[in-house]
Amino acid sequence: MGETAEVYGHQENPTQPVRVPSATISPVRDMDKALGDGGMPLLGQLGVDFRRYGEGWVEAGWTPTESACNPVGAVHGGVYAVVHDAAMNFATNSALERGESGATVSITYSTMRGAKAGEPLSVRGEVVRLARQIAYLQTTITNAEGHVVSTASGTFILRRKEKA
Repeated sequence: MGETAEVYGHQENPTQPVRVPSATISPVRDMDKALGDGGMPLLGQLGVDFRRYGEGWVEAGWTPTESACNPVGAVHGGVYAVVHDAAMNFATNSALERGESGATVSITYSTMRGAKAGEPLSVRGEVVRLARQIAYLQTTITNAEGHVVSTASGTFILRRKEKA
């Protein structure tokens, strides 16, 4: 039982590994370089900050910037799609081995309530099912009160290593 696995990030220091019993979680692909803006400057400009991840899941904070909003001041609908897609991509890649990758096939999202620039939001993406060639995912964006702002489901095609 003495073995441990690492889950990256926590409230005090999101990039510091946290040790948990290995029976709880499998070893995780090291994706520390993708914390923050996910390696995409656009996400940083929109206010997205990936903070924690584990095998097949990711959590981010999102404080929408003016760049994320339409002229009326609300987050533009298409920006939700970008954030959902980025969270799904991160979650997919955290579930795969190094050298494997996934790409978006489809995403369907719904927005239940609006958000404005400066409003703190939370994003969680997770793999629901990981098959040989396809990953099925879901993401949820919530506000500071815990109310669901937007949800999405998606599928990603996987590029896997050849098995010997």
